[in-house]
Amino acid sequence: MAGEGPISPWWSASRHADTRPFLKHRAAITRALRAWFESQDFTEVETGILQVSPGNETHLHAPHTQLVRPNGEQAIRYLRTSPEFACKKLLAAGETKIFEFARVFRDRERGDVHLPEFTMLEWYRANAPYEEIMADCVSVIAHAAQATGFGTFSFRGKGCDPFAEPELLTVGAAFARHAGVDLLATIEGGEGNRGLLAKAAEGKVRLADDDSWSDIFSKILVEHVEPQLGFGRLTVLFEYPAPEAALARVKRADPRVAERFEVYACGVELANGFGELTDAEEQRRRFALAMDEKQRRYGERYPLDEDFLAAVASMPEACGVALGFDRLVMLASGALRIDQVTWTPATLDR
Repeated sequence: MAGEGPISPWWSASRHADTRPFLKHRAAITRALRAWFESQDFTEVETGILQVSPGNETHLHAPHTQLVRPNGEQAIRYLRTSPEFACKKLLAAGETKIFEFARVFRDRERGDVHLPEFTMLEWYRANAPYEEIMADCVSVIAHAAQATGFGTFSFRGKGCDPFAEPELLTVGAAFARHAGVDLLATIEGGEGNRGLLAKAAEGKVRLADDDSWSDIFSKILVEHVEPQLGFGRLTVLFEYPAPEAALARVKRADPRVAERFEVYACGVELANGFGELTDAEEQRRRFALAMDEKQRRYGERYPLDEDFLAAVASMPEACGVALGFDRLVMLASGALRIDQVTWTPATLDR
């Protein structure tokens, strides 16, 4: 605000003193969650940050660098947006229950709940239905709350009891309740009908001529659905539409939806989980479509990781989830912004 003067850098003694209580809570949560995973017989892994491909989703953007080989040749490597590719290679290699506190990187992200460099807590169970990983999420979040002693989450004046029985809500039901949209009626053969969804969205969100079905879906989700989730108790939003499956398998009983879920608290998305796709050709098809759309929108595309696709073909049935660890600490410690719970937050000021 005008008249307040410049904000002190994060490393100033005064600002560090203000954030140190949050950082102590971060350490307590880390200890508690490592103990929980150990009690569940998970193996902690550490996978590489530099990758051939950072992921192949349309709206994820990754920093990259040039590696120089001993002979002087250069090779592009990307800072990962997730440890998912590496973790699934470990599942293909024979690991069955793994977790990682992974440093990950995403361009074009900065705000109260976004950082360009952050920690993702990701874990996988082989030979387990994705309902098990949902239950894991609820337990992990409760253990984080217990570690700080606060008992409740709060953010922007809203509260959530992480120990209460969570709300289980399908995406279709959420769109009907909070946006008045019959979402599943706009899905045919596992693909989105842009015209039907655009008509349903008229007057609810601002539409652009080049919006795809997924764009319209995302606008409705962000503007009308997400702000209503996770108040009073956690919300587990599940059965995402098949066009938003990403790396999840389609539900056998209803091919319009996929085995994908997200967990919300205080209107903040905390976790994104899948019943993992193990069809390598279908995964290649989805990646190709996503990269075509990325090229159209942003003028760039990322290479496919052929080793990852080979791992998808040979990995067992599995489920996995990525949880935003910094966001979890923020909510569990009462912080107002995500940079208050990171020891050395990335800055874009210079």
